[in-house]
Amino acid sequence: MYSVRFPAELSFVHTGQYPQNLPHPAQAACCSRAMPPRKKRRPTAGDDLSAKKSRQDNVYRKQEALQIQEAEAFSSKRCLEWFYEYAGCDDVVGPEGMEKFCEDIGVEPENVVMLVLAWKLDAQSMGYFTLQEWLKGMGSLQCDSTEKLRNSLDYLRSVLNDATSFKLIYRYAFDFAREKDQRSLDLNTAKCMLGLLLGKTWPLFPVFNQFLEQSKYKVINKDQWCNVLEFSRTINLDLSNYDEDGAWPVLLDEFVEWYKDREMS
Repeated sequence: MYSVRFPAELSFVHTGQYPQNLPHPAQAACCSRAMPPRKKRRPTAGDDLSAKKSRQDNVYRKQEALQIQEAEAFSSKRCLEWFYEYAGCDDVVGPEGMEKFCEDIGVEPENVVMLVLAWKLDAQSMGYFTLQEWLKGMGSLQCDSTEKLRNSLDYLRSVLNDATSFKLIYRYAFDFAREKDQRSLDLNTAKCMLGLLLGKTWPLFPVFNQFLEQSKYKVINKDQWCNVLEFSRTINLDLSNYDEDGAWPVLLDEFVEWYKDREMS
């Protein structure tokens, strides 16, 4: 005959003895009668005010986010108003307006970053920004205020670190700086522009500048200008790899000869 074992919890069914670790059914019923079901708490006036304030805060945050987006977005109208702060009643920012403009953005007029900015605006004359140049160039930079342009200055400086962009800026500088009725750049202006572009990166620039000062040259043409950059990039500091029979302009042949004689003496 099979014997049936009951789990400890159900052993009272067989033995009539209720386990000690479980409440007796009578006690459980008593407890359930003594604890009525919990009622849902009705919202108070304070709860209503809190919920209303939370909704208002969400509306304010959305409005603030929208205002920030509008402020960050480029505005042609704002850019136009910004232009006339420096142009006055004219459609061009002249030397006086340019001086104030440089002061406002915290950059000296002769700083190389101004040349990069002029290149970005595709300005045709040194010391002048036309309305069309301003709107097109500032639009490409997404700048319609002094603050935004200040925040873009580091980017404009970084453009010079890109070899391709630097070459374009270097070539642009020649036409930007020359008198429009002249095909060449006068020597003093050329030396200033070379110092601006190569003075900090080409160790031989101080010596080359000395050569230009004592030379017979009064102007620099565009071929000479472009070859100076190529020379600074490819020729060793001791000039050991310079090929006198190469296609270099006479200006650079004379510089190399002058430099070697100077070193020997």
